[in-house]
Amino acid sequence: MDKVLDVKNLHVSFDTHAGEVKAVRGVDFHLMKGETLAIVGESGSGKSVTTKTLMRLIPNPPGRIKEGQMLFEGKDLVKLSEKEMEKIRGKEISMIFQDPMTSLNPTMTIGKQVMEPLIKHQNMSKDAARKRAVELLSLVGLPNPEERVKQYPHQFSGGQRQRVVIAIALACNPKILIADEPTTALDVTIQAQILELMKDLQKKIDTSIIFITHDLGVVANVADRVAVMYGGQIVETGTVDEIFYDPRHPYTWGLLSSMPSLEASEEIELYAIPGSPPDLLNPPKGDAFALRSEYALKIDFEKEPPIYQVSDTHFVKSWLLHPEAPAVEPPAMVQQQKRPMPSNYDKPVLFEEAR
Repeated sequence: MDKVLDVKNLHVSFDTHAGEVKAVRGVDFHLMKGETLAIVGESGSGKSVTTKTLMRLIPNPPGRIKEGQMLFEGKDLVKLSEKEMEKIRGKEISMIFQDPMTSLNPTMTIGKQVMEPLIKHQNMSKDAARKRAVELLSLVGLPNPEERVKQYPHQFSGGQRQRVVIAIALACNPKILIADEPTTALDVTIQAQILELMKDLQKKIDTSIIFITHDLGVVANVADRVAVMYGGQIVETGTVDEIFYDPRHPYTWGLLSSMPSLEASEEIELYAIPGSPPDLLNPPKGDAFALRSEYALKIDFEKEPPIYQVSDTHFVKSWLLHPEAPAVEPPAMVQQQKRPMPSNYDKPVLFEEAR
């Protein structure tokens, strides 16, 4: 597969009255053609800032890209002018936002809103755009699309509005679709329908998807690869199987342990990660997760860990993978995964433990 997107050493900051908030700090990831990459993490970890930066939707000021590259088909999106980005935004790269009601204009019919990108980016006539809008509404599973194009957002349910937003995002057959927690505002039954719809549409139009979520249950159903984000950095990347069955970063362990499981024994209580995400106005020295981790080593408070390669697709930013790190066992909830968890923590204990 070919790379459709390659993000290298991305730094994004916001200048506030209190000082510089370093929201994204040296993020690297890539997206292959036709794959779904899920970016997961708590609120405040930098997921949405990263993806809005890809669309160049971060207001400047106060936001700014300090450093890095965002290579899309050989073009660095960081260096493009706003006029050049307007030709890409909505056509080559589209985005589905969290709340469908605030994504739609309440004063415009659904038909006009679906037609807008077709007229702007595809130079379609109004008649051709209306015909295509009906086809798109049918594609996303809305009944009676010929009638529904004449209606307004308030005449649709939450799940139906999200289908409309997906139709708008897919109108120009984008090469990348960014979905920023698209099911958060929906109930569980409708969530499942929307996720199934996105998987089906991806196969039909062969687009690549970046899926932003804090729900690991969603990840298991939609993603090919997962990037775990914390404190403005990506701390672990791997295939879905690697993240679920062979996680190596303590933060990933925490996220997995906090997931309810029908298979967990009654003796194991649901885990909650202690503390709060770091203040990125003054990012912590060393490993950003150290203050919340029971597995923290002395070096975690002194020096930022490098990225260790576990396999061709699995990368972890943690001192626990250093050859001299102590052997540690993942939490019980993580070890209850369906497959045995391989471990290479068989090196001598030379690092001084913090606690």
